Amino acid sequence: MFSETFPQEKRQIGLKMKKTTHIIQNMNNSLRFGLLLCGIMLLMNGCDLFNHKEKFDKTLLSGYWVSGSLYEYYNADGTGYTWDFLDDVTEEEAQRFTWTLEKSTLTQIHQMEMGGNVPKIYTVTKLNATTLEYHDDYGKYYTFTKEK
Repeated sequence: MFSETFPQEKRQIGLKMKKTTHIIQNMNNSLRFGLLLCGIMLLMNGCDLFNHKEKFDKTLLSGYWVSGSLYEYYNADGTGYTWDFLDDVTEEEAQRFTWTLEKSTLTQIHQMEMGGNVPKIYTVTKLNATTLEYHDDYGKYYTFTKEK
């Protein structure tokens, strides 16, 4: 009786092993594919392919810019100052800053009267001979027109 059922059990075990082998092969293929995708994504991210920041000409920034009562003046040497007539501040009392423009990132480092520096970072969206537009990470948008 044992010899009669043994070949059938052996056949069932063989089928189960084939299914298991097939499942393991599929898992290996999926794992390889997943690792390949991760590698491609890391490569693309490392190459900065998705970072499409526009590059602006920093020489266009020099001069006076006006947005309502807010004025900003940029020197070609990377210094500048800003004032707001609504705050009862004149150009002579303006807040001094240094600035850099790298691609679309405008960084102003404001120099405080009591000492210390306050960085302000903006993303420039438009810069030409007559218009300067930028915004900060808090949703505040600015549009300036060139004066003088």
